[in-house]
Amino acid sequence: MIPAVDVRIELAPYAVREAELRGRIHTEVTDPIRGPFGVDRRRIMSCTAFRRLEHKTQVFSPSFHDHFRTRLTHTLEVAELARSLSKMLQANAALSEAISLAHDLGHPPFGHAGEAALNEILRDSGGFHHNTHSLRVVEFLEHPYPAFRGLNLTREVLDGLRAHETRYDQPGDGAAASVEARIASVADRIAYNVHDLEDAIGAELIGSSDVKSLALWRQAVDRVRADDHVGRKDRAPAAESSIHAIRRPVLDAVIDELLNDFALASRPRLLKMATPGDAEVAAALTLAFSDSAERDLREWEQFLMERVYRHPLVARSDHEGRERIQRLFEAYRREAALLPPRFAARIDEHGFDPVIRDYIVGMTDRFCLAECDRVAG
Repeated sequence: MIPAVDVRIELAPYAVREAELRGRIHTEVTDPIRGPFGVDRRRIMSCTAFRRLEHKTQVFSPSFHDHFRTRLTHTLEVAELARSLSKMLQANAALSEAISLAHDLGHPPFGHAGEAALNEILRDSGGFHHNTHSLRVVEFLEHPYPAFRGLNLTREVLDGLRAHETRYDQPGDGAAASVEARIASVADRIAYNVHDLEDAIGAELIGSSDVKSLALWRQAVDRVRADDHVGRKDRAPAAESSIHAIRRPVLDAVIDELLNDFALASRPRLLKMATPGDAEVAAALTLAFSDSAERDLREWEQFLMERVYRHPLVARSDHEGRERIQRLFEAYRREAALLPPRFAARIDEHGFDPVIRDYIVGMTDRFCLAECDRVAG
């Protein structure tokens, strides 16, 4: 296991330093309390798009059960993992956290089903990608400050959003990933894989016999069992209990294993990077899991695809979400007066479909359902 890094240790040469930032699009007075990425974090977490994530689907609709993750709790978990991994690699934790907190601000209602619906509707005009839309949210749609549109985040955070990459996020053209941006992407991948499985267990879509097929799960159970035998000799080890009782310690062990593997595999290559610029050029190749961990994680992802994301219960919910968005989009196309005045006023400048897109993406699941009933019947 990789040793913890003392937080007092200076940032590594490849880390982004606040003294060397490229600034903001609109010049502002320096905040003496928070630092530039602290300012970004505060602005992201206080914006309306961030608060709306509480009522947007991760995998299971918020109406399905109070205990399942929403897009907001997923985002917070990504930020926590990004902070931890940044410290392990001596990267700038404040930057990776800010990128993580903003990475899903452009997500529409109904999770990836909502994204698929918008991508199909807008296929003739470039489609729809939520990570690209996250940039539009922070650069234009959020406007709490009279002096400028958007949140005026640092260019480093904006570049990190542009470069965000997972199987569900495609980076923007020409996006170069800093080490911190790459860390945010990896934290996202670990978070949704582990936590989507946990929620599927909670929904009783999968059970003990199912997860035993996963190498990462089996290895984590062995580690938990070994720890229990050391510290709990007077009772049955947790790894022998029901899947509902042991899922948290086992999944915690999976997370720790993935974090440690990524850090150990990446650190020797990162140490060859003399500057943040070097790391940006080589980030995709430099930061990676070991071959064995990558293989096991892909096995996990294939399991989720087959047993969770394509499960009839999830598929039915996804179908309903896609249908709602399609009906709502068409209703607005037929009658622009159904849009709020502030959105309708932008049509001449931005175009009809982009304005409808902006409005729908900002909706929570429950508002989208209510609005669809109101305007589309």
